[in-house]
Amino acid sequence: MTDLSPAAQAIINAAVVAGGGYGRATPVLHARLAAALRAVADQVAPVSTNRKQLEIRFDLLRIAAELEAQ
Repeated sequence: MTDLSPAAQAIINAAVVAGGGYGRATPVLHARLAAALRAVADQVAPVSTNRKQLEIRFDLLRIAAELEAQ
């Protein structure tokens, strides 16, 4: 497994802690979090001509792709 970006690692850490600290960062967890981030990107920052929304969308999708690659 490669090192994750600070943003992706923070999401993994938050998910593990939310599970009572007993969870582990597994490929299944990564896939579920990536799917959730893609849904967030679609709802919060839909494709538009607004530059800031596009930047937010790109960042969310980049993190999702990074998690899926693990």
